[in-house]
Amino acid sequence: MKSLPALHRLKTLLVCAAGAALVAACGGGGTDSGTGTLRLALTDAPACGYDAVNVTVEKVRVHRSASAGETDAGWAEIVLSPARRVNLLTLTNGALEELGQTPLPAGTYTQMRLVLARNDAANPLANSVLPTGGTEVALTTPSAQQSGLKLNVNITVQPDQLADFVIDFDACKSVVKRGNSGQYNLKPVLAVLPRLAPAGARVVGYLAPSMAGASVSVQVAGVPQRATVPDPASGRFDLYPVPPGTYDLVISGAGRVTAVMTGVPVVADAYTYVNASASPIDLPAGAPRTLSGSLTANAPVAPTGAGVRALQSFTGGPTVEVAALPVDLPGAGTYALGLASAAPVKTAWVAGATAVAFAADPAAAGLYTIEATVEQAAPAPTLVKTAPANVGAAVPDPLAPLAFVFP
Repeated sequence: MKSLPALHRLKTLLVCAAGAALVAACGGGGTDSGTGTLRLALTDAPACGYDAVNVTVEKVRVHRSASAGETDAGWAEIVLSPARRVNLLTLTNGALEELGQTPLPAGTYTQMRLVLARNDAANPLANSVLPTGGTEVALTTPSAQQSGLKLNVNITVQPDQLADFVIDFDACKSVVKRGNSGQYNLKPVLAVLPRLAPAGARVVGYLAPSMAGASVSVQVAGVPQRATVPDPASGRFDLYPVPPGTYDLVISGAGRVTAVMTGVPVVADAYTYVNASASPIDLPAGAPRTLSGSLTANAPVAPTGAGVRALQSFTGGPTVEVAALPVDLPGAGTYALGLASAAPVKTAWVAGATAVAFAADPAAAGLYTIEATVEQAAPAPTLVKTAPANVGAAVPDPLAPLAFVFP
């Protein structure tokens, strides 16, 4: 998961939403015998600017061969009857929706295809988005939905065992606004995580009420692994499930500086606490500025998707992602990122700490690296370009647009 398009690696696992029935046995490659069970739950990363993102799932097809064609033998179909409409934004801050479980012949499954319902006259909002402060509009889904959105996976079902996964859907990076048309496209961005023991694999902390809506994530080398928003009433954030390891905790909110806590450990058998509810984190004002720009793709580049993200590097490390957006390409190709011009703050995780004290990093104030990516149909490569950006207080306002041209 190195850049925005790379997050598309598991676009379809949300498909099992709702305890579906297996209606055809799997065949194809593999020599395993016996039957195991696949169980799935669904969760969501934070969404930016939307009150609802709805999708209606009809079925999912799975196959052991990554190259199997739509009409080849060996497919299994999981059919949702009736089709299930799910508001993905009801699942944040550690909440999981159990999607059910189904028996599958043991083996390794390497291809999945998601089929969504059509937006038609009978159900014009089968797939829709509700912008904050706006009205619900249809969400245009890829044309491939009729045969299924194809993706490569690697899920092994062992005989007489449970393969247990959580599907993390990032609506913020999956809904692409089409210029100023008032229309939106769906470019699904999902990740799949193994479900771990509920006793651990979790990072918990508290933000001040004024930080409502802030994004909290755990990252490795500038790549978010899990993200959420705090509960608006208590300020509690709960990142789960997080595979055991060591992470950078990143907090960013509108109008606030970016905060990083390094060395946050995650273990399977205990919660990792960042701070206590009596001492919530309240970040300084960030003097926000808007960096706008565009992505342009010229022949022979044939974009199937695009995105931008802003990275900020701290003195002595780390480098973290502070903002990311999909870009309408092919299409208008424009973007706008809200970035803090004030100095970010940093601290290190301390076991048993109740309060957190951050130190400002003035050398990093207003300095970012903007990474633009353009995704193409396989086997064409994903193209990546980067450029420095200074949004510091001394830079004239408005900021000069930052354009990326591919190739």
